[in-house]
Amino acid sequence: MEHSSEIDKFIQENSSLFWWIKPEEKMNISINALVEAVLNYGNEKSVKRLFDLVEIKKVAEIFYQQISGKRSNYHQRTKHFFQIYFKKHAQ
Repeated sequence: MEHSSEIDKFIQENSSLFWWIKPEEKMNISINALVEAVLNYGNEKSVKRLFDLVEIKKVAEIFYQQISGKRSNYHQRTKHFFQIYFKKHAQ
């Protein structure tokens, strides 16, 4: 997938968040995988940067799409936190 240079730089700086992806494939991850990894494993700084790069409303849209199915890869506490957070900040 083609990303902006800022997103590519962000992926490089936070490559440990994508521990399940081979190093040579990390630059090809989708925006959906990026959002999921950062929300699940990132810290406050990386989440803030993600919101700056992708826009909070787009991140919220992706998040809600990902949790809408029967199963999601989000930790229960993470899912609960961001449901409350996005309800307040991404409306």
